[in-house]
Amino acid sequence: MPLQTRYLFSAAMNVQADKDAIFNEVYEQEHVPSLLKVPGVIAVARFKSEPVTMMIGGERKTIVIESEPTYNALYEIESPAVLTSDAWAKAVEEGRWPAQVRPYTSNRRHVMYRRIS
Repeated sequence: MPLQTRYLFSAAMNVQADKDAIFNEVYEQEHVPSLLKVPGVIAVARFKSEPVTMMIGGERKTIVIESEPTYNALYEIESPAVLTSDAWAKAVEEGRWPAQVRPYTSNRRHVMYRRIS
């Protein structure tokens, strides 16, 4: 499905290995559903990084960037203002996320992307 809005927000992070199961359970069952209820959040897709093997300059290369976070969630949002709304502020503090997941994440990266074409 093509993007419906001009903005993508990326929330990427690592999680402690012993917390991987609860991280994924809470993200899928609580965090994403809660954030999808925020006005202006259109869609959410989650990703886990993998090595990339591709052809560059006529050579096959496998690229692994050690500093990149393992997990990334991409949020299609109507505008950057969604992230400062009261609804967003409430949603990111709901459920088990603040106490049982967030403290065990690291290498967090938050990036806003504006579509240019």
